[in-house]
Amino acid sequence: MEIEIHPVQMGFDCGYLIRGDGIVMIDGGAPGQINAFKKAFKLLSIKPEDIRLIVITHGHWDHIGSARDIKEMAGAPIAMHEHEKEWLEKSLKPMPPGVNVWGRILGRTIGLLLPFIHIPAAKVDITLGRDGLSLTDYGVPGKAIWTPGHSSGSVSVLLETGDAFVGDMAMNQFPMSIRPGLPIFAEDLPTLKESWRRLLDQQVKTVYPAHGKPFPAEALRTVVGLSPP
Repeated sequence: MEIEIHPVQMGFDCGYLIRGDGIVMIDGGAPGQINAFKKAFKLLSIKPEDIRLIVITHGHWDHIGSARDIKEMAGAPIAMHEHEKEWLEKSLKPMPPGVNVWGRILGRTIGLLLPFIHIPAAKVDITLGRDGLSLTDYGVPGKAIWTPGHSSGSVSVLLETGDAFVGDMAMNQFPMSIRPGLPIFAEDLPTLKESWRRLLDQQVKTVYPAHGKPFPAEALRTVVGLSPP
């Protein structure tokens, strides 16, 4: 099966459309980004109803803000981890701690803006747990798997091609990072590194972060304590 990967730029975030026999969408962007999705659908000649599933990598505001609008437009179910589903269903806006000085500074700045950000609430249709979810029934050869660390309910989408869509498990975009690396925000950095070791053990080849351009997975091996292959 031929797989197409299409990034959808949503301001500072990047979501993805994965097209196989069906289309799976990754993440819901910040609030007010529905027009970015409409533009992407038009450019790619995709009908909104062609989307079979919306996978939210984690519950932070810049990944769930337009999820309700997209769900209403496409009619597709939303899948999200059980630890964070109420963040979307109750419009919550937790902020993960910074793991370095710059992360703490930037985090405080973002925290000042959070009271002015509104998350439209939406029902989570598919609750993900430890076992994850196969995407085969949605037309894409891959799976959504639990990869905690950045947040307790972070999930990644791993395709059989070796492409991994990791949300904020990695970053590759200024001002958060000047090169491919781990995020500057994380609830549990040791757990994050362990999640990466499990991902890399599953032959991930290319990492698709929500912030920045894709990069080779090998760039993270030494960072998380693995030897080169």
